[in-house]
Amino acid sequence: MWLNITKRVSLLMMLLMLLPAEAQKLITYEAGMGTRDPNDADTWILYQRVRAEHDGMVLYADSALLNQVRNDLTAFGNVKIVVTDTTTIYGDQLFYDGESRVLDIWDDTVRLVDGKTVLKSDHLTYDRFASIASYDTWGITVNQDKRLVSEIGYYNSETKVFDIYQGVVLTDSNMRLETDTLVYCTETHLAEFWSPTHVFTDSTTMYSERGTYDTEQRYAHSMKASEVHNGEKHLTCDTLHYYEEKEFGIAIGNVVLTDTVNEIVSTSRYAETRQQEHTSLVTDSALVRMVTRDEDDTLSVPDTVYLHADSIWVVNDSSRQFQWLKAHSHVKIYRTDAQAMCDSAYYSAPDSLLQLYKEPVLWYEHYQSSADTIVVKFDSAGAKQAFLKGAPFCIEQVDPDKFNQVKGRDMVVYFVGGEPDYADILGNAEMVYYIIDEDMAGMKSLVGVNVGVGSDMRIYFQDRAPDRVVTYGNPDMSTYPYDKLEAEKRTLANFRWIDDRRPKKPLDVFVW
Repeated sequence: MWLNITKRVSLLMMLLMLLPAEAQKLITYEAGMGTRDPNDADTWILYQRVRAEHDGMVLYADSALLNQVRNDLTAFGNVKIVVTDTTTIYGDQLFYDGESRVLDIWDDTVRLVDGKTVLKSDHLTYDRFASIASYDTWGITVNQDKRLVSEIGYYNSETKVFDIYQGVVLTDSNMRLETDTLVYCTETHLAEFWSPTHVFTDSTTMYSERGTYDTEQRYAHSMKASEVHNGEKHLTCDTLHYYEEKEFGIAIGNVVLTDTVNEIVSTSRYAETRQQEHTSLVTDSALVRMVTRDEDDTLSVPDTVYLHADSIWVVNDSSRQFQWLKAHSHVKIYRTDAQAMCDSAYYSAPDSLLQLYKEPVLWYEHYQSSADTIVVKFDSAGAKQAFLKGAPFCIEQVDPDKFNQVKGRDMVVYFVGGEPDYADILGNAEMVYYIIDEDMAGMKSLVGVNVGVGSDMRIYFQDRAPDRVVTYGNPDMSTYPYDKLEAEKRTLANFRWIDDRRPKKPLDVFVW
């Protein structure tokens, strides 16, 4: 019995396969007038208010040619095709193949209307099976305030997604996007690209070679060769998140932030820029390079300050002029004539003031200075005053095992023309000073060691070297032959020479 049932089912399936599929899918029509084509008996020539239907699609035209054997239709004049409840196509000439369900519409009046989306082209093809409209002779799409132009394009009326190529331009009232390859969804307003792409706004130009751009939220996500140009600031990185309305950006990987007005370049692995607040943060291998110039001598060769810290903030004012910089944790600074290290630092450009906090050390030529806090005031010639607050300790290396030393409660160093003039040690002054004699031939010899204390002390400099010392307030000063001075008196308490931690070239700022 089961064998008989199987045979009957197989025979039924064979009969169904032999039936012509088009028997259930013929194009039907209505027309005011119609006649057989005298040259083709299978074709009807239809006139006046032509209306045709095929599998849920309705077509209107002034006239048409219908071949019911091939199941195709050619329409002319005021063509309108209602593809679905939301998708309608207009044109002047059309060919429709009922078997492949492909519409081919041409003439300069062609447009596809799908809800709020209107696509215009000289020649449009619509595949009903795939629900995809395509063109290769330029197309223009308008969706709300968005305008999309490309030479080649594909539009899926079900997913509402465009795939477009060559000469792609997406615009609205706030931006212009240019690329060669784009996927754009008219419902989410999200654009995706895989080729060199520029996004232009009133204040910003963005570049990327792979990423997305949300045209409603004004949010760009770039994943390759990312760039942002905003006035005189330029940002490049591997990955970028940029919120255009807030002018806020997050940059990740190989970050380079350039301020061409103030000649500042910041590099890191991670950065944030808040352009409305004129603030930038760099962290993770952060380095800031600042060009310094002599304001009174534009022909002088500029120097560069290299500053590294775990985190660095740079702030400009509303006119884009550099205002201040703050560095936090593991700070090191290098310039050809001075170097420094500390836990945190602050520099104010309007005040020309550098402040170093928490175990700061400042190196100047063969001098090392430390204190609880160091504040340096600058003028156009360089350093003007240096304030060493809390346990200042200054060391000058005479030879590998001999050091001039001075310490006290506070210290102020005064400069003239960027050169040290004199220094005041205020309170509990102590000193170890090696007296060196130089003969006419330039030969130097050690005369003795001057050791003493006083309430206050002043040191005068000549050619950047100590020249004369004046001690105030019950001084107790003595001079000893070097070999007669006890070893423990050759260095003051808390002596610490850390020249091995001094940055001797720019990239040494990364070595803590």
